Amino acid sequence: MKIHEYQAKEILERYGVRIQRGTVVENGPEVAQQVADAFDHWGGTAVVVKAQIHAGGRGKGGGVKFVTSKEAAIEAAQNMLGMTLVTHQTGPGGQLVRKIMVCEALDLAREIYVGIALDRQLGCPVLMVSAEGGVEIETIAEERPEALLKLPIDPLLGLQAHQARRAAFFLDLEGAQIKQAVAFLSSLAKAFLELDCEIAEINPLVVTDQGDIVALDAKINLDSNALFRHPTEAAMRDENEEDPKEVDASRFGLNYIALDGQIGCMVNGAGLAMATMDTIKVHGGSPANFLDVGGGATEEAITEALRIIFSDDQVRGILINIFGGIMKCDIIAKGVIGAARTIGIDRPLVVRLEGTNVEEGRRLLRESGLDITPATSLDEGARLICDAVAALA
Repeated sequence: MKIHEYQAKEILERYGVRIQRGTVVENGPEVAQQVADAFDHWGGTAVVVKAQIHAGGRGKGGGVKFVTSKEAAIEAAQNMLGMTLVTHQTGPGGQLVRKIMVCEALDLAREIYVGIALDRQLGCPVLMVSAEGGVEIETIAEERPEALLKLPIDPLLGLQAHQARRAAFFLDLEGAQIKQAVAFLSSLAKAFLELDCEIAEINPLVVTDQGDIVALDAKINLDSNALFRHPTEAAMRDENEEDPKEVDASRFGLNYIALDGQIGCMVNGAGLAMATMDTIKVHGGSPANFLDVGGGATEEAITEALRIIFSDDQVRGILINIFGGIMKCDIIAKGVIGAARTIGIDRPLVVRLEGTNVEEGRRLLRESGLDITPATSLDEGARLICDAVAALA
């Protein structure tokens, strides 16, 4: 689960991390007064106005403004709130700005990158630091890997003091900054482990002219599967920042991710879903989504899954690929038939069933009277739906 910058900073501040402080302002009739009050509160000479969306690259898209007057701060806030901010992470559709953060201005001497993420190969979190902040860490890792230090973190022991010191030395910090950095990195690692984070990134972490180390930005992604342990953080979810189809799917226990293709997919099992998407690509098509209905989906969940797929205007055809184990094929067939009758079929629909009670499931589909094309294998199903969609072009 992604959260906003201001929420990530709230979490880090709880763990003793020094952050760039600010005031959150939402769209409404009191915007001008709230921004004016925030400007005065944070010094009365300069502030940074930041759009709050779940995407990076805000500065390049016009979502971060440094201003030196109250009038300029109000103007920047009013221009940002309600705008559709487009960055390299939002996609061409952009994201509507509903909140901004009016932040204190800091005198910056250096920018640094600090982040912790799960390393799938090592099977543990890894601390990553670079003396070059404010840039894409992927670019540094690819073009100049020697500029990036990676240190594995033991999930049980946490980040060790000697690791934090090594990172501080790698960043060319000196004197009191080293002590600050060790405390900063230790607190960041503690937050990452205790809150079941997937990523905790500070880009940039800055050294001010006064020698203080401050988190100028903050990005935290939380493991959705662990949110039941963290009700305070779970309440930070902002559904406005998510694809409405993905939000609807989550309410029915469906694992749905929107993509940019034309063929909707409904599958049970993540591995089978990935194989289905790959096979569609082999036959020249492009998947419009990843959708795993799980092993025990109900007829209601199947109906919701089809409704979500049909609600995507990009979808030109649908492939249902179900292997009946726990979920029996005849139950799936009844769910598909009921959903198709409820929603109405206005695009090609191919259904491939295999497994427990498969013959009964296929019979139900044949005798349904609906415009459903059966398939006996994944390869055949992918070819049929790709051909059907191509014929519509």
